[in-house]
Amino acid sequence: METCYMTDSGRVRSHNEDSVTILKNDSNEYLLVVADGMGGHRKGEVASSIAVSHLGKRFNDTPSIGSKLDAVNWLNDNINEINGEILEYGEENVDSKGLGTTIVVALLTKNYLIFGNIGDSSGFVLKNGKLHKVTHDHTLVSLLVDAGNLTEEEAKSHPKKNVLMKALGAAEKVDVDIFDVIDLEFDAIMLCSDGLTNMLTEEQIEKVLIDEELTALEKVEKLIRKCNARGGNDNISIAYLSRNGEQI
Repeated sequence: METCYMTDSGRVRSHNEDSVTILKNDSNEYLLVVADGMGGHRKGEVASSIAVSHLGKRFNDTPSIGSKLDAVNWLNDNINEINGEILEYGEENVDSKGLGTTIVVALLTKNYLIFGNIGDSSGFVLKNGKLHKVTHDHTLVSLLVDAGNLTEEEAKSHPKKNVLMKALGAAEKVDVDIFDVIDLEFDAIMLCSDGLTNMLTEEQIEKVLIDEELTALEKVEKLIRKCNARGGNDNISIAYLSRNGEQI
C-alpha cells in the first residue's frame, strides 16, 4: 500500500479550515478522513479538527473495527458524538457559534470498503483507469439534479452550487450516508474537499491518478498545483491510498 494525504490553503483563502488524515491500525485496517470546516471567522478549522481528531483517536484505540455491520455502527456512533462536540463547542464559545464541517470517511479492511459522508467532500475509487465517485453530495444543486430540475452541466455553474443541505454542527441530529463498495478489485481510493472538485473535472483528476510514473505523493502534489494554477479559490485537501497491486 502507498498512502499520502495533504492539505493546502489555496491562493485566495488567508487560512486553512480543512483537516485530513490517513491511519492504519494493528489489524492492517485503514481509515481515511477529509473534513472541510465552515464558518470563517467562526472557526471552521476547529470543527474540522474536532472531527478528524475524534475519529483518529477512536480508530487508534480500537484494535479492529470488526465486521461491516460493526464498521457502520462505529461510524454512526462516532459521527453523532462529533456532532455533539461541535455543537457544544459552539455553545461554550460565543464567537464560534455556527461553526460546522463536512466529512468524508473511508474504512478499508481485507473484507470490505465502506464510505461515509456528510456535506460535499467527496469519496472516489479508481478502477481499471477510471475514476468513480462513490459518495453523493448534500447540496442544493444535487437535490435539484435528483429532482430533474437541473442538469449535471447546469449544476456545475449554478450560483448556489456550494449551498449545503447537511453538515456536522448544523443540527442536533445528523445522519451519515453510508456507501458499501461491493467490488473490492479497485486500484486506489481518493477522498477530497470541494476545493479540488470545484477546480478540476473528474477527467482531469483521473488523468493525474492513472499516471504510472508518479508516486502517490507526486500525484497529490500535482493535483494541488493544478488547482492553484487555476486560481486556488478554496482550501484543497486530498487523502489518497494506492494498492499498487497488493491485497489488503
